[in-house]
Amino acid sequence: MKLAILSRNSKLYSTQRLVEAARARGHTVRVLDPLRCYMRIAPGAFEMHYKGRELTDFDAVIPRIGASVTFYGTAVLRQFEMMGVYTPNGSDAILRARDKLNCHQLLAKQGIGLPKTVFGDNPDDTADLLRMLGKPPHVIKLTEGSQGTGVILAERAASSRSVIEAFRGLYANFIVQEFIGEAKGADVRCFVVGSQVVAAMRRQAKAGEFRSNLHRGGTAKEVELTEAERETAIRAARVMGLNVAGVDLLRSKRGPLVLEVNSSPGLEGIEGATGVDVAGVVVDYIDRRLRARRSKA
Repeated sequence: MKLAILSRNSKLYSTQRLVEAARARGHTVRVLDPLRCYMRIAPGAFEMHYKGRELTDFDAVIPRIGASVTFYGTAVLRQFEMMGVYTPNGSDAILRARDKLNCHQLLAKQGIGLPKTVFGDNPDDTADLLRMLGKPPHVIKLTEGSQGTGVILAERAASSRSVIEAFRGLYANFIVQEFIGEAKGADVRCFVVGSQVVAAMRRQAKAGEFRSNLHRGGTAKEVELTEAERETAIRAARVMGLNVAGVDLLRSKRGPLVLEVNSSPGLEGIEGATGVDVAGVVVDYIDRRLRARRSKA
């Protein structure tokens, strides 16, 4: 298998682990900076170049596209798809998951549990918007933030209004959600590959912080999932159209609630906490899917 990994930094842990896993299995692998890929688009003639040379004959591509380059990165991935290259996470699926509002609307339509969420535009409607949500604390999130950025906890209604006004002043898109106090600053990251949760960890926020992201100083340990949690994670990834996903859940009184579906989940934290060779599982899954496609051809 000739594999491409779209990543802006070949030295990142997740990128290195995927390269190691692919080469250990005898595959050819190349890391491509998506911002150095450029394309020609014409009827029946899709072409991709990289640093002056044409990219050809790739069997599969793994997108590791950061939030800051979503637009260009998904355009590059879409071009690969048009050229017949297999990817476990398509460009449209990544765009669905990246937009938190769209993601929550799609999950809610399928009856998947999530924190109560409100969204509105006009300042005149803010008071009623917060009444629709309920009493504070409230969690206010930018719709395209990642790794805990653009997420604010407002403990009073006046604080919620102030943050909302500030975000509107910046012309930012955001959602407001209920705060799940019983989660006690912890969430569960489920790593989904295909139709299975292959690893799971419980992340605990550090003292004085409500965001459990490891980049924010949170700690992680392996966790045993309930059947409901496992099913929720798999369904959430399927609704987004992702075959490789990190699904973040909160444990609540009304069952598992989906916080986020991540299309480029990091490997360092989950591999360190669980000891599972997640990179190898991802590469093996892609290899199986390619073999299945070829057998049908």
